[in-house]
Amino acid sequence: MGLKGRDLISIRDLSREDIEEVLRASRRMLPLAVGGKVNRGLAGWVLTLAFFEPSTRTRLSFETAMLRLGGACVTIADPASSSTKKGESLHDTTRILSGYGDAIVLRHPNEGAARLAAMASDKPVINAGDGAGQHPSQTLIDLATMHEAFGTLTGLKVVLLGDLKFGRTAHSLAHALGVFGAELVLSSPPSLALPEEVREHLDQVGAKVSDADQLHQAIRDADVLYVTRIQRERFGDDREYQKVAGSYRIDNAVLAGAKDRLIVMHPLPRMGEIAPEVDGSPHAAYFRQAALGVPVRMALLSLMLTGKAG
Repeated sequence: MGLKGRDLISIRDLSREDIEEVLRASRRMLPLAVGGKVNRGLAGWVLTLAFFEPSTRTRLSFETAMLRLGGACVTIADPASSSTKKGESLHDTTRILSGYGDAIVLRHPNEGAARLAAMASDKPVINAGDGAGQHPSQTLIDLATMHEAFGTLTGLKVVLLGDLKFGRTAHSLAHALGVFGAELVLSSPPSLALPEEVREHLDQVGAKVSDADQLHQAIRDADVLYVTRIQRERFGDDREYQKVAGSYRIDNAVLAGAKDRLIVMHPLPRMGEIAPEVDGSPHAAYFRQAALGVPVRMALLSLMLTGKAG
């Protein structure tokens, strides 16, 4: 049915065929994303960005994607500057914003906020992260990074390391990798394990999932090490955060036994869980991952607004 006019709240809203369409389109967008070619396919279109949590990569890559395609953006980058500061509901804010642009990109601290916004809007809504819920466009970037490195997603062994309880990128990515037949290995502090409902869903889609007691052993056999930070902002009690802070750190010594082709990914920002020395390693893929945010979001916006890309 294509992506035109649809909301993107969860990666589960996309079929395997939808995801493959976005990945193909994003590869065509690569020269456009760096200014090597010009495409004005979204000239006259306006994207509304409503960010009620801090963001660097997601907000700026959506803005860049729209500008590279000839479109324009209007942005709430600081919730204190919006009427939510006065007590306006998210429903009413969304209704107003849907009258100003052709699509809305929303980041919000509350899980479920994006679904509520989609119900209030008559324009497509893209979830740019809702609390500990989902971050579907980040997952598309993650998949694009893996596909660029390996030429496939099927059969990869992917270690998900870190905060798997609150990490919305891990929740979204685990589903998508399961759909594509990748093998998932989960490694986290016990208190930050993948939620049971997410684990049950992976069983339902037939994903191959295991747990890693020894991270060094899991890395030795892996194709991808996907690292997430422990999200201090998700803890209601800072003492609980301090109990798990610094639980893991990836450095060159940890990676010494890895396959030559292993790539290390991270949705960023990192807070010490990947040592700077890894940046110069052939395993480091996280800065390339961030750069791919522009062509992937160019493809996504084009498909959702016009039904075509490239």
